[in-house]
Amino acid sequence: MYTRISKLVLVLAFALYASLVAFNNLTDYNSNFTLVTHVLMMDTTFPGNQGLWRAIHSPVMHHTVYSLIIGTEIAIAALCWLGGLRLYRSIQTPIAFNQAKGLAILGLTLGFLLWFTGFMTIGGEWFLMWQSETANGQQAAFRLAMIIAAILIYLGQADEEQQI
Repeated sequence: MYTRISKLVLVLAFALYASLVAFNNLTDYNSNFTLVTHVLMMDTTFPGNQGLWRAIHSPVMHHTVYSLIIGTEIAIAALCWLGGLRLYRSIQTPIAFNQAKGLAILGLTLGFLLWFTGFMTIGGEWFLMWQSETANGQQAAFRLAMIIAAILIYLGQADEEQQI
């Protein structure tokens, strides 16, 4: 039972985190929008690098990408909250708990895709965010991807009644 409670708490903790990230991006839009703009414009990367042809200078595209990020964060939060609710309702029996993991796994997987694929792969490598000293979110994205991976591995382990 303690293991199931632990898994539930971790899913809810990440739901809270994703909720606060989305909330902050909505209520303080310009703070992270500025980062997204610099990454897409590649204006803080090494001068004259050979990848500058990838830069996107359209403000409409900047807002579209940022809106997609925020929408994904909201979806992550919702899936983790709903997944946590399903886990809570099924916490008494290991079989039901195992069957209730789906939404939480989807939410965490979407989070991994956002922070690993979106920020580290697309932002970091395609838009060369790693070259920027001022517009570089790779370390934060890496921390999140690792936290999510750990929770996913732990949550994905089958739950059984332990014999004492």
